[in-house]
Amino acid sequence: MSGWLRVVGLGPAGAEWVTPEVTDALASAEHILGYHTYLRRVSPPAGATLHGSDNGDELARARHALELALGGARVVVVSGGDAGVFGMAAAVFEAIEHGRPSFRELDVRVLPAVTAMLAAAARLGAPLGHDFCALNLSDNLKPWATIERRLALAAQADFVLALYNPASKARSEQAQLAFALLRQHRAPSAIVAFASAVGRADEELYITTLGEADPARADMRTLILVGSSNTRRIERPGAPPWIYTLRGTRQA
Repeated sequence: MSGWLRVVGLGPAGAEWVTPEVTDALASAEHILGYHTYLRRVSPPAGATLHGSDNGDELARARHALELALGGARVVVVSGGDAGVFGMAAAVFEAIEHGRPSFRELDVRVLPAVTAMLAAAARLGAPLGHDFCALNLSDNLKPWATIERRLALAAQADFVLALYNPASKARSEQAQLAFALLRQHRAPSAIVAFASAVGRADEELYITTLGEADPARADMRTLILVGSSNTRRIERPGAPPWIYTLRGTRQA
């Protein structure tokens, strides 16, 4: 069986965020599959076929990729950010688990990349310098009650919070509900950062507090970071502040 499948992330923005390992996999691919928006960021090698599909078609995309690899092709499935963080890698393995037994014999590898949480944190300073928790606020694949429960527990545990998918064109209320819940468990002075379109020409970083934050700032390109009680802000003359989280906890 000579075919293989690589599940890769394209990072948050341009080519400078793509790892050499991912670049090599794309250069060797005969078929490249992904959401239309992400495929537009790919420069395919000569002779490669692009297979675009819509958001929400992840399982069908994964099955198609596995069938192509089973037929002997070199196949790459792309995600934005890191494929293993709210990306296509989980869909591929779900398709393997519930698909034909021969899928398990394939050479399938996930290649790590830069996820939005890491890109935003690097721009801001070091907000992930101690314990943190990543949560996806989209209720497309899980009920909102589950999101609320997890968010409340993570807020009570004093993790730094990285909130993915806080809003979209079809969902605007999730961010409002999430901030209302956070304000029940975090001090109004807790640091909050909105990181939008990191790495792109229209990148925007906005730092505020939980008490002053306007959830309406979030859109589908935004990652929200909510600091813990140990997250600090360093003011700088003539430049945006840095934020970082202490490497250890301090007793009140």
